[in-house]
Amino acid sequence: MPGATLQDKWEFAQRAGYDAIEVRGRGDFAFRDRLPELRRAARDGVPMPSVCVEMLHFFGAFDVDLRRDAIAQMKSQLSVIAEIGGPGAVACTPASYGMFSRRLPPFEPPRSEQDDRAVLVEGLTELGEHAAREGVVLALEPLNRYEDHMVNRLEQAVELITAVGLPSVKVLADTYHMNIEEDEPTSALVMAAAHLGHVQVSDSNRFQPGAGHLDWAALLGTLDAIGYDGHLAVECRLRGEPVRAVTTIPGFLRRHAVGVAV
Repeated sequence: MPGATLQDKWEFAQRAGYDAIEVRGRGDFAFRDRLPELRRAARDGVPMPSVCVEMLHFFGAFDVDLRRDAIAQMKSQLSVIAEIGGPGAVACTPASYGMFSRRLPPFEPPRSEQDDRAVLVEGLTELGEHAAREGVVLALEPLNRYEDHMVNRLEQAVELITAVGLPSVKVLADTYHMNIEEDEPTSALVMAAAHLGHVQVSDSNRFQPGAGHLDWAALLGTLDAIGYDGHLAVECRLRGEPVRAVTTIPGFLRRHAVGVAV
């Protein structure tokens, strides 16, 4: 979005038809260090209901020190989004990104599936307890098979969340990853409905909605049917002139789904 400040970006976003801004939580506690800026934006009325983590390692890392660092940073992001986004705000994270893929040699990761699961349940429990204390939600994002070897489909995330058993831990559905991994995306959304906490949208090619082959009427109609009333966070690359591309997204989504918030 154009603009030098979050306030400037929000002025543009409102004119384009958006209802809020999802912020990025970079590593090395950069999100915490932005608190003065974020507090000013919140006081000026910029709605920031969610933060999407952007780090080099995550709570499912093989190395225990990297796991502890990722958990400490995610706790910080949960606390910050609680302050600027208010009750029910969402912090998003995958289990890992780019750490290992079974689709490339050597194919077998250095940790067993049972140990993977134990690490993930332990991390989600600790983060979920912190999220509950802060009054916010931790959303676990399944990534496609080329980016993560542990949590690729919504049903896998639901199984982990059920094992954790905390209402503060929910599933994030990303339409790009779903297009690769789910047998049928709308059925996957119905299955995960009770645990769905956040949705990120981009098309089949990771460009803006409408630039690929996803069936948006079916996807957004399903979200409406299952009662999802959260935001649709646009997480995509842009095809075409950037400002124009960003401006067309809210109208495109609203034309395909009556009653779904964007």
